[in-house]
Amino acid sequence: MMKLEVLQAIREAGMVAIVRADSAQDALLQAEACIEGGVRALEVAFTTPGALDVIKTLRERHAGRVLIGAGTVLDAETARLAILAGAQFMIAPNVNVDVIRLCNRYQVVSMPGALTPTEVVQAAEAGADIVKVFPADAVGPHYVAALRAPLPHIALMPTGGVTLENLGTWFKYGAVAVGIGGSMTGPAKKGNYAEVTANAAAFVARLAAIRKEAAGA
Repeated sequence: MMKLEVLQAIREAGMVAIVRADSAQDALLQAEACIEGGVRALEVAFTTPGALDVIKTLRERHAGRVLIGAGTVLDAETARLAILAGAQFMIAPNVNVDVIRLCNRYQVVSMPGALTPTEVVQAAEAGADIVKVFPADAVGPHYVAALRAPLPHIALMPTGGVTLENLGTWFKYGAVAVGIGGSMTGPAKKGNYAEVTANAAAFVARLAAIRKEAAGA
């Protein structure tokens, strides 16, 4: 799948599930639970032991159906390893120009994290495809609207504090997609993967309803 196709697929999916676990096995179980619930794009955070093997396994299992990316990519060395393992996009909590440059070199979608207008513009100027607004729960949906007022040309993906209840508000104020962590995968901490699947399905259904409402407006 070409870079532009991946980018379009992320926009169509509208959400990226964040898989962060204490073991590779737990990460795989989390990921499969999300996918069973209808999630079509997810990141495996590099804070997870064996993250590269998890990415490779998920790509082998779900090639062509689910987008698999790497998260918490803090340097170009990690990004290159993730690409070799099959990651289709890179997400980070910060702006690292070397990571963005490497992603562009290999035609992989990059989504660095930024919060201030200066950081958002820096990421865009470096060639980021989507800027992850992080931590979004510290500023709220109105902050996304405030950023988009002077920067309507920059695609934003708020991450942090996204819930079923506020999902529509993030999109109302200009998000092209959202990153979802604990509000979807939280039950995995207690080994309740069925509830992770139920949460994922609820988010997918809610987003579909939001888009239907918007189309009919």
